[in-house]
Amino acid sequence: IKDWPGGVVTDIPVEPSGNFEDSAASGVWTLDQVANYVKQDLWPIPGNVDSSKYVDALFSTYLYTGTATTNNIVNGVDLTEGGLVWFKTRDDVEDHNLVDSERGSNKGLESNTTDAETGSAGFSTFNSNGFTLTGGFGKTNSTSSTYTSWTFRKKEKFFDIVTYTGDDVSGREIAHNLGSTPGFMIVKKTSGTYNWQIYHSSIGATKFLEFTTGASQTSSAVWNDTAPTDAVFTVGNEYGVNQSGDTYVAYLFASDAGGFGDDGTENIIKCGSFAHNYSGATVDCGFEPQWILVKAADQSNNWYIFDVMRGIVTGGLSGDGDAALFPNTSGAENVNTWGIDVNATGFTVYGNNILSSGNAIYIAIRRSMKTPTAGTEVFAPIAWTGDGTNNRVLPTGFDVDAVWNKYDLPSANSRGISYNRLTSSEYLQFDATLAAGTNTLGILYFDLSNGIDLGDSGGFDKNSSGDDHVGYNFKRATGFFDVVAYTGNGTAGATQAHNLGVVPELMVFKNRNAVTHWPVYYGNSGKYMHLSLNDAESNSGSFWNSTSPTTSLFTVGASNQVNGSGNGMVAYLFASLAGVSKVGSYTGTGADLNVDCGFSAGARFILIKRTDSTGDWYVYDSARGIVAGDDPYVLLNSVAAEVTNTDYIDPLSSGFTVTSSAPAALNASGGTYIFLAIA
Repeated sequence: IKDWPGGVVTDIPVEPSGNFEDSAASGVWTLDQVANYVKQDLWPIPGNVDSSKYVDALFSTYLYTGTATTNNIVNGVDLTEGGLVWFKTRDDVEDHNLVDSERGSNKGLESNTTDAETGSAGFSTFNSNGFTLTGGFGKTNSTSSTYTSWTFRKKEKFFDIVTYTGDDVSGREIAHNLGSTPGFMIVKKTSGTYNWQIYHSSIGATKFLEFTTGASQTSSAVWNDTAPTDAVFTVGNEYGVNQSGDTYVAYLFASDAGGFGDDGTENIIKCGSFAHNYSGATVDCGFEPQWILVKAADQSNNWYIFDVMRGIVTGGLSGDGDAALFPNTSGAENVNTWGIDVNATGFTVYGNNILSSGNAIYIAIRRSMKTPTAGTEVFAPIAWTGDGTNNRVLPTGFDVDAVWNKYDLPSANSRGISYNRLTSSEYLQFDATLAAGTNTLGILYFDLSNGIDLGDSGGFDKNSSGDDHVGYNFKRATGFFDVVAYTGNGTAGATQAHNLGVVPELMVFKNRNAVTHWPVYYGNSGKYMHLSLNDAESNSGSFWNSTSPTTSLFTVGASNQVNGSGNGMVAYLFASLAGVSKVGSYTGTGADLNVDCGFSAGARFILIKRTDSTGDWYVYDSARGIVAGDDPYVLLNSVAAEVTNTDYIDPLSSGFTVTSSAPAALNASGGTYIFLAIA
């Protein structure tokens, strides 16, 4: 057991209480018995968590570039438990490729054709943390082509796969292990040519849809006019679902079945419908989706798949697009499919690109929900020297949702820039009041897994040859950090939903469409400061409407800085999470001052601001050095060059130390300060 507190073990003595029912006669447990017990989340060891309680372990959108050689994709999904991987090239015209554990890794299906399964899928193995690709198969691993892979693990109340042989008997019941009533089913004849037959609970069991044609819902006895149950689904004797002697595969998706999250009651998948409204049809999923499949049910039109990894531009500037792929065509990704936003409780569809009128059906899968246990899971400071190349990738070890960068550190014009996945191609400048920019030089690319793409080498000098830079990379996670993109309405008391899961302790706001400063909330609804200034705290409830945030909402006043009418807004939310982050305050002493954050190996990121008087926003990080000596720092509110020859901060295992040599902006006797530290 690799994570056992005492190291790897070969056997475990049976407890005297006799609690373990499957103990061996010899009085010891075999490794297999222990592993099975731990897998069931029954063994009482520290940190033992059933990862399959969270969508993170069951679904993944993983983006990669083909190599034409063995390509090991690590996406954190245990496919030895069974599952489906759906592939599509992004930059080429190429068929979709669906490979599942029930039919085997060497067999593929194409959602955009009626073809039988093929004997080659460019797939090697289903692994405990992803899958392995082989060779230069065009649908999965061609040299330099870009791909998306959507992985669905078999799990009760989420997803199941069933294979069967037809018998031509109407009313045949086929057992499944979804553990709940399917909201969406896809059936494909694998032994011969026939279209995909699709059930959705919103259109009922008397009708079906097809992938390949994109046709509207059709009345038929495909499902024998019988809705599925939590144990079986029923088919007629149609060729597409039950011809005698032919083989079939069925993919079953749950809907609102609960069973997930810390308390086991959360939903991670929802199948539903909505009526189109050109000005915006808002869908309440009860959660923020990361993956959405949508189709006009009563008209012939494309199927659309959107996901936040490839890009769903939320509340973007005019003309920004969402990246769509189409299950019914071999077409490359369309990045101009403007018309969908995501929010903390669902999504909104605009315009007539996706649906011109009538009703639509959808499947939505929840975004990451697991609370991190280590700062390295959700934060990575990276310092680099530019090499002058385009599209340089910096690995982070996780999918990045927001980046705060300081470019060209030695320069007297060292800009601080923020980006986030929700608003994609936009960038904002910390030290300025400017509205969001979108020119190609400023873009930083999020559409890859486990890292960031610096984009054009000249953009804000972020990769100019020989120049030094630093970037702070954040992943949205329960209890730690969230990003909310919303449209202001200019009305005092307006509320916005968030997914931090706890009460935000630090919130940073910017109006993306107007010239405004960056208001900061720091735990007091009657006060504020500005990230773009060195101002002391001000007493006013107008920014937050004198209302403290809650675990699910924050409130804003009528100020244009936080709620400009019709303007796109962004808010960065932080909270304290044991062992990961700490939002706090301290009173200066003028002497060495230890700040205890509850960490065990010190802070890797420290942001400090004086509140009772003027003072800059100081940032320290472990990538450039937090040591017992001189520590480089930058100022977020200034374009001033990095300072490298001062010793204002020292390392401390539980947090950090502010030294006696620190200036009044960091450690004046009796001065008050706020900070954000990340382990």
